[in-house]
Amino acid sequence: MDCDCVDESATKPEHSGVTEIIFVRHGETICNAAGIFQGQSESELNELGWRQANAVAERLAKEPKISALYSSDLKRALDTATTIGQKCGLQVISNPAWRERHLGKLQGLSRREAPLLEPLAFQGFVSHNKDQVIPGEGESINQLYLRSKSALEEITNNHRGERVIVVTHGGVLRALWKFVGERSLPGKVLNTSINVIRRYENGSWAVPCWGDTSHLNGVGFLSSGFGGDSQSG
Repeated sequence: MDCDCVDESATKPEHSGVTEIIFVRHGETICNAAGIFQGQSESELNELGWRQANAVAERLAKEPKISALYSSDLKRALDTATTIGQKCGLQVISNPAWRERHLGKLQGLSRREAPLLEPLAFQGFVSHNKDQVIPGEGESINQLYLRSKSALEEITNNHRGERVIVVTHGGVLRALWKFVGERSLPGKVLNTSINVIRRYENGSWAVPCWGDTSHLNGVGFLSSGFGGDSQSG
């Protein structure tokens, strides 16, 4: 596990003027475990994914006051968020802005199948051109970045000085890191990892915690991080 948290107190804001967003990647899915590109297609949490969702929910229920709980409207995120909401006493607010990157014709294909069955789409996915869209109504890296950045700015403007949970996806979290981070991405974004972004009153950003999976000790996680790395989705 790669994590910039020193301890669990790193998820607690320093003072009331800080807006804190606690991002959680959804639990492991059937497609994650099988190495299948999901994008904005649906996939169910598998047994381990449900255990992960319960574990992160237990962890977050011990946190100081949370004002709101948002989620991508894709089922794997909503199921994870609903589990968190039940433990934290929060209603889930779904928002398509938090969806994973649309992967076009790659959605539903395995990492092995993709370059064979949809070579143009796969080339678009692995391209270093950030404006390259993926054939089949897919998004470019820059489109994902701008969508994620806009969603983050909106939620921090609407919840100034508050603490909010957002359940989303690996691609979105990688995009947000590029927006607020100052270093190279610290490893994979693992299922139900906790990733904290703070916005201060002066408009500056900080990342006090990234990739925390301490709540998964004894539960387990997909070490490949499929869906949460640069080579999958």
